[in-house]
Amino acid sequence: MLVAIFVGLGVWWGLPAVVALLLVGLIAVSLPLPLRAGAGPSPQASPRDAAGGGRQPLPAQFWLFAAFALLYGIVETMNGNWATLFMTRDVGASATTASIALTAFWAMVTVGRVAFAAIERQFPETNTYRLLPFVAAVALVVTAGLPSGADAAGIAAFGLAGLGCSALLPLTISFGQRGLAALGATVAAGLIAFYQIGYGLSAFGVGPLVDSAGIGLPAIYRATAIVAVVLGVLSFVVVRSGRPVAAAQPSHRSGHEAADEEGTHGA
Repeated sequence: MLVAIFVGLGVWWGLPAVVALLLVGLIAVSLPLPLRAGAGPSPQASPRDAAGGGRQPLPAQFWLFAAFALLYGIVETMNGNWATLFMTRDVGASATTASIALTAFWAMVTVGRVAFAAIERQFPETNTYRLLPFVAAVALVVTAGLPSGADAAGIAAFGLAGLGCSALLPLTISFGQRGLAALGATVAAGLIAFYQIGYGLSAFGVGPLVDSAGIGLPAIYRATAIVAVVLGVLSFVVVRSGRPVAAAQPSHRSGHEAADEEGTHGA
């Protein structure tokens, strides 16, 4: 939306200039602040971890979460990076309308994350996780089939894609940290890294396909819909792998107490 405003005013360079000024201000405010880094092993670290620098090999279970994060990065970036080009080139929309479509995508990403967290008790996060990849797949198929001049439908399709992507990355990190509690921080950092790999593949890989190979964006959106369906299949496995390890241990608590505790976990 900000892009559309600055372009409409005829000063497109105003937006990066404002961003640069804000970054300079952020740096100026941050420089005087102290950087407090903890020294030594944490109280929870075992002597073995402290002697070995706390390094632990990544279990096979981690790579399942990593694969999901990577594929999710591809799906998200196909919408977040290529929406404006698709809307202007294939749908024939104006730059302002294309910016609105991209805004709809990111707005629905945010709205979806908040909404699904709010209704977690009525609609469990595991159901959300299994459903959203297929919502994204439907949105991608609709996007690929948009005819020229379907501006409003394009905005709606990218909004639906944003809803489909919304809670997937936060829930992947949540399930990964829950299933691999001993490697919580490592899991979070690793999953973000694999998400960025997927981002890079989609952001930098699509350009040569379009410019050099002559493959149209609609065909690439249809292929990405298949990736989203693979995410949907993987989601069922990830949900099982994201169960806390402690849940498999013998416990003196009643089944109702364990169920109540599990219900308190949020997205």
